[in-house]
Amino acid sequence: MDFGGKSLCREAKVTNLNSLWIAGEALIDLIPIGEGEQVPMVGGGPANTAKALARLGYSTYFIGGLSTDPYGKVIEKELEESGVNLSLSYRGDKATALAIASIDEKGLASYKFELEGSSSFAFDRSWLPGGEPGVIHIGSVATLLEPGASELFNWAKEKSAPIVFDPNIRPSIESNKKIYREAVERFISIATVVKLSEDDLTWLYGQEEEEIISSWLEEGVSLVVLTRAERGLSAFSKELVVNTPAVKVELVDSVGAGDTIGAVLAESLLINGIVKLSSELLKPTLERAARAAAITCSRAGAKPPSLTELDAFKL
Repeated sequence: MDFGGKSLCREAKVTNLNSLWIAGEALIDLIPIGEGEQVPMVGGGPANTAKALARLGYSTYFIGGLSTDPYGKVIEKELEESGVNLSLSYRGDKATALAIASIDEKGLASYKFELEGSSSFAFDRSWLPGGEPGVIHIGSVATLLEPGASELFNWAKEKSAPIVFDPNIRPSIESNKKIYREAVERFISIATVVKLSEDDLTWLYGQEEEEIISSWLEEGVSLVVLTRAERGLSAFSKELVVNTPAVKVELVDSVGAGDTIGAVLAESLLINGIVKLSSELLKPTLERAARAAAITCSRAGAKPPSLTELDAFKL
């Protein structure tokens, strides 16, 4: 399949069990800053998660498409300055995908997207890397849009690394719930940890929260984490249900907060393994995730905390 570009990792085979691979899209968020004004900020849930993990000090590789256009150069620069390794990324000459954000009176973000014909979703087995990391984090729009979503799924299901999946539902891209559920459930079938928002779950399935989560746990998922905005986090394993309150800060916007939570879950999975993450270390992991998300919410755009900032943050 020809996407008009090239990969730096064509036929690459990299095994580093201390690393994390973050697979999905990097795009530009156009954030409103005043009447009729927008500022471009690097976004895309997976790119935000990659930044968060790299800023926490982990060996982090971004597995996604980067355009050679000016916006693509902005993304590349920010990811590299955050410490993200781009050696396994794809470079294409088609445009960067755009997410046009609206921020409501509560600071919560919603988006309209310009995705058609972009390099951001150019997933193909011809460039997706071989080898194994310690953890794969995968998600967002890249797991929905075809043909890249199927390429990404077939690649990921062959890996032995545990997978954190964040569907990051965008109804403005696909309003058909049946199609969206099928896309989400495909990746849930290979996931170790599923992280999604309460709003995501309600939009997909209605008010059947306990029933749906129980079915995922029965099907092989080890841990499901629900983000509940200002009401905090809830986590479900076969043995435990743990609730953690949100950390109160002066909210600027919520852009990247959920992605930061996903990063902390991937961190704990890498360091502690799924048995400890889903049992005795579940509550402290959720508390750490809530603190990290609060820092992200305290500033404009997806700017996750560094390790120093997170360790210094006091409740």
